[in-house]
Amino acid sequence: MDTITAAAARRAALAAQGFAEPRPSGPVGRRHLGRLTERLRLLQLDSVNVAVRAHYMPVFSRLGGYPMALLDEAAWSHSARRPRLLVEYWAHEASLLPVQDWPLLQSGAKRKGWWRHYHELVDREPALVSDVLAAVKEVGPVGAGALEQLLGAGSGVPRPKGASWWSRSDVKRICEFLFGTGELTTGTRVNFQRLYDLPERVLPPEVLAAPPVESDEAARRLIGYAGAALGVATEAELRDYYRMGPETCRTAVSELVDAGELEPVEVRGWAKVGYRRPGARMPRKVAARALLCPFDPLIWERARTERLFDFRYRIEIYTPAEKREHGYYVFPFLLDDALVARVDLKTDRVANVLRVPGAFSEPGGEIPRVAAELAAELRLMADWLGLDDVRLGERGDLIAPLAKALAARPAS
Repeated sequence: MDTITAAAARRAALAAQGFAEPRPSGPVGRRHLGRLTERLRLLQLDSVNVAVRAHYMPVFSRLGGYPMALLDEAAWSHSARRPRLLVEYWAHEASLLPVQDWPLLQSGAKRKGWWRHYHELVDREPALVSDVLAAVKEVGPVGAGALEQLLGAGSGVPRPKGASWWSRSDVKRICEFLFGTGELTTGTRVNFQRLYDLPERVLPPEVLAAPPVESDEAARRLIGYAGAALGVATEAELRDYYRMGPETCRTAVSELVDAGELEPVEVRGWAKVGYRRPGARMPRKVAARALLCPFDPLIWERARTERLFDFRYRIEIYTPAEKREHGYYVFPFLLDDALVARVDLKTDRVANVLRVPGAFSEPGGEIPRVAAELAAELRLMADWLGLDDVRLGERGDLIAPLAKALAARPAS
């Protein structure tokens, strides 16, 4: 078993996540997006829109400014000339993933998610399940609210017995159950509302025609993807990428090691064995600069983030304001191969500015350089979001040097 340093493991993780390559020098296009999603395999979705929705940000962090419509088109539209690249499913959490991975997620390799708690409702209301599927087939893509109205509007689909606010809520629950089992998926989104549709109207024909994948083969492929995306990772971290069951993951890891598709590695300072793909890139130096949203795959597993970067990170959305240490929606700032700052960000659409209520340096950082690089990245993010300027608040030791750096780099 090879032995590597923790710093080497960190750089391997950054390389695997796309941070060891320069951003495109010209316009970002569909080819760049396709390469990135094949690397990451997952873009997590989240409803928080304080700065920018979670699935857009990892693409910006790695590729720089790009048209959000590029990702929207790849995920939620399809044409013969520009076929759909991504589909929604519960993978890590609700995520966008390459369409070709759909059969792997439908194989039974992944453990059942929270929708399993709706089994009782589904068993109790089989007619309502049938009605939902029939209505989606007839009018989809369609939102749960519109389905509730349709099912109760005498449109040829009987209204559930004893219909009430709670029974309307049952429609949404059934939609989510069917989404979780793959009987429905997202046809498109409007103002981030999921509009349900049948997979056969969403997925490309070649994906639908693909033969079923046995669950053990799917588990090996998914863990292999996780290994490639993480660089060096423990078994628990490989498992977390797709939220797989412990026994399924352990078996897949063992089989991949036996097949020479994963190799164990001892990382100095790690209590558990790491695994990497043979030939995984292990750069001696990483020159990166990026703001990372809380749901970026580089940092979404908080214990791994702390071990890789000596950076304890918690999202404080649900913490009372007076008890927050760094802010409501805080982005770690990556510079080279270290997380050097924390930045509380908010997009103010009324004033058309990117607000920075707080900015905090990490111990040992070169404050002038951190402030200068952060100022440049904030300007880039504001331009990408179509905002006029960056406005600073008052919290944190980086505010004053950041103000100086921003003044030296005026808005374009």
